Amino acid sequence: MIVVDIKTTDGPNYWSVRRQRLVVMLLDLEELEEKPTDLIPGFYDRLSRLIPSLEDHRCSVGTKGGFFKRVKEGTWMGHVIEHIALEIQALAGMQTGFGRTRPAGNKGVYHVVFAYEDAEAGKYAAKAAVRIAEALVNGEDYNLQHDIDALKTIAESNRLGPSTNAIVQEALKRNIPVLRLDDDCLIQLGYGSAQRRIEASIASTTSNISVDLAGNKHSTKQLLKSNYVPVPEGSTLVHEEELENIISHIGYPVVIKPIDGNQGKGATTNITCYEDAVKAFHYAKEFSSTVVCEQFIAGNDFRILVIDYRLTAAALRTPAAVTGDGIHTIRELVAQANLDPKRGKNHEKVLTRITIDEAAINLMSKKGFTPDSVLLKGYKLLLKPTANLSTGGTAEDVTDDIHPANIALFERIARLMNLDICGIDIMATSLTEPITENGGAVLEVNAAPGFRMHIAPSSGKPRNPGKAVVDMLFPNGNNGRIPIIAITGTNGKTTTTRLMAHVTKCAGYKVGYTTTDGIYIHDQMIVKGDCTGPVSTRTILRDPGINMAVLECARGTAASRTDNANRIRSK
Repeated sequence: MIVVDIKTTDGPNYWSVRRQRLVVMLLDLEELEEKPTDLIPGFYDRLSRLIPSLEDHRCSVGTKGGFFKRVKEGTWMGHVIEHIALEIQALAGMQTGFGRTRPAGNKGVYHVVFAYEDAEAGKYAAKAAVRIAEALVNGEDYNLQHDIDALKTIAESNRLGPSTNAIVQEALKRNIPVLRLDDDCLIQLGYGSAQRRIEASIASTTSNISVDLAGNKHSTKQLLKSNYVPVPEGSTLVHEEELENIISHIGYPVVIKPIDGNQGKGATTNITCYEDAVKAFHYAKEFSSTVVCEQFIAGNDFRILVIDYRLTAAALRTPAAVTGDGIHTIRELVAQANLDPKRGKNHEKVLTRITIDEAAINLMSKKGFTPDSVLLKGYKLLLKPTANLSTGGTAEDVTDDIHPANIALFERIARLMNLDICGIDIMATSLTEPITENGGAVLEVNAAPGFRMHIAPSSGKPRNPGKAVVDMLFPNGNNGRIPIIAITGTNGKTTTTRLMAHVTKCAGYKVGYTTTDGIYIHDQMIVKGDCTGPVSTRTILRDPGINMAVLECARGTAASRTDNANRIRSK
């Protein structure tokens, strides 16, 4: 068999009205065109042993086992490859389901079409499915797990983070175009002058001054304190010699952390003696030249999410911990906790795996334990000084339990910070009563707060911060689109494109257009050459200075342009 070509679509296409993200492989079966599966000795048995989960594929029969029935009765290899490609993606944890195989015109040549979740993984699956089918035809052993692991690696390296993905998925629901502008998480929502941009959970509407302010814990605390928001007493320091005076003023217990840290890195809490304070100071200095020393506020750790200056979600966070059973060591208990299918690396799953790092060892040491200690049955040991999900913590949604006075306070904090997407860390015994009355305090304010704990809390009602962000960026049902005119044909395309661009300019539009001469923005040529393909289209649609696109489409690339107009790369 020969793979002639592989393309991906991510928009309206020839193959499906509803499914836009498809791999389209042009496959020449060669001599296998004369050999349906029932004429290949042992093929069904080898396929069912290698990928038994194909039993769930109903195929055109419409019942479980339908695909295997087709294989027994005899079907062509393109059809088999379609199903293998879908199934190995599913085994790698990707959601797919749609596929079809159709003759391409020449004998033995087929279009094998199937859905993908990640474009690069989809292309890999297409090639792998051909390799698998050839091995099965030839009666050769095949390492299926190698392909599954490779697909997982590709998908993970290209996957958007949970916060970015929540916003992107909400935008797609609203028919808002999405373009990925780099290999990380810089995303354009909408086209031309109607576009907005996000990076993680920072939007193009977010103030840079506010982001910098939130990154400086001392400046944030000073601003809030001057506006009568309860914050812990404390100060910044650079040298160890300053530490004793600060502690003598605020008293024990204290917290010491880097001034510009994040995710709890470099922080030590509930310090009760000077020796531990010195250790914590040097630990924090590993992350920042300036360190914060402040009062330790007892209570529970809450994260508040305010979007567009309205309370969106709240979560009670609990640090990573293990509970003894009188048998297993702490190290073994951590390994057992990490077997939870909800836990994964970094942000790939709802929870993050727990690691035994320096902070965990320090907490154990304070309690007289080592990683190889056996805890008494029922004894709960905290393994991290902070309750961040990124260090293995858990979260419970408490959005519906917040006292109205606290809601007003949290929304006021976001306005004081001028942060339209704002995460607020609160330490208090409860949020069901005003924190100004129960001794609670604001510990930090965060730009680019993570949404994961709100999207999929360990317990409680899931929230949808992505909707709040999209509502803020595109109010009143705006879908971020601009008028687009596509012109194709045999002769006169360039002349017609120029005339249409001129007419729309005279009507008051700021026009970007493409022709066989080049790309034009406001009648200024920015690229010279034949620019009638999808790359040129994306150049026009990415430009924030235009509100009308006029596109000359060469007939050979018209379909490609359509498929890529709404493209969001999976990488």
